[in-house]
Amino acid sequence: MATLLNYKITQPETRLHTTPILLIHGLFGDMNNLGMIARGLTDYTVIQVDMRNHGDSFHSDEMNYSAMAQDIIVLLDDLNIPEVTIIGHSMGGKIAMKVTEYIPEKIKNLIVIDVAPVAYNVHRHTEIFAALNAVSDANITDRKEAAELMRTILDEEFVIQFLLKSFKQGTWKFNVATLQDRYLEIIDWQDVPTFAKPILFIIGGESEYVRQEDQALITAQFPKATAKVIAGAGHWVHAQKTDAVLRTIHTFLDKHNS
Repeated sequence: MATLLNYKITQPETRLHTTPILLIHGLFGDMNNLGMIARGLTDYTVIQVDMRNHGDSFHSDEMNYSAMAQDIIVLLDDLNIPEVTIIGHSMGGKIAMKVTEYIPEKIKNLIVIDVAPVAYNVHRHTEIFAALNAVSDANITDRKEAAELMRTILDEEFVIQFLLKSFKQGTWKFNVATLQDRYLEIIDWQDVPTFAKPILFIIGGESEYVRQEDQALITAQFPKATAKVIAGAGHWVHAQKTDAVLRTIHTFLDKHNS
């Protein structure tokens, strides 16, 4: 079965590492959202993907972590990749952790950015869905007009501009209907079997996505987990503190790739 995910591969001018790195974006994103991380990994082959219902990948009514993990597995098989390091942000981090349930032998390292392997009870995206639907219902095709309408619902300009990256010719590239219908599955989590390889959690110091009380659940599933808190950053830690995140990633990879 050929992969159905849209992806791109960036090869280094000089290959210093044989294990490629796969980057997985979060909810409402696409392959470009971790572009600042990709550009800082010049010694590695880097694979960026659009997950299902995002970017230029296929739309589906199914939106859960088992299905999304299988999409990644199919991609790795299609590219004949025997071993991979995965870096995922938010939803992408949960996808990365879910992949360990199926192909632990193929994962060399795991880096999870600002998300925990837990079910979240807080609905953080209600206003975002309201803004997206408002733009669609108004039949707006102009980005400037879309932004003006979204500002009446959302008060974070960074979030508005982030969302508008997926607004093309009056249409949202992500599948808003399915993301909203399956939202409870996206914020949910089913524990994975113990994965005893190195995993790094990068946490925004001002974010609420990884809490102290999550530590027991993290170590139960990932006993070799370590964490790095990046001060002065929220959930979008990789965009807000790119240099610090890249230093943390390189330190971790240098330690475990030696």
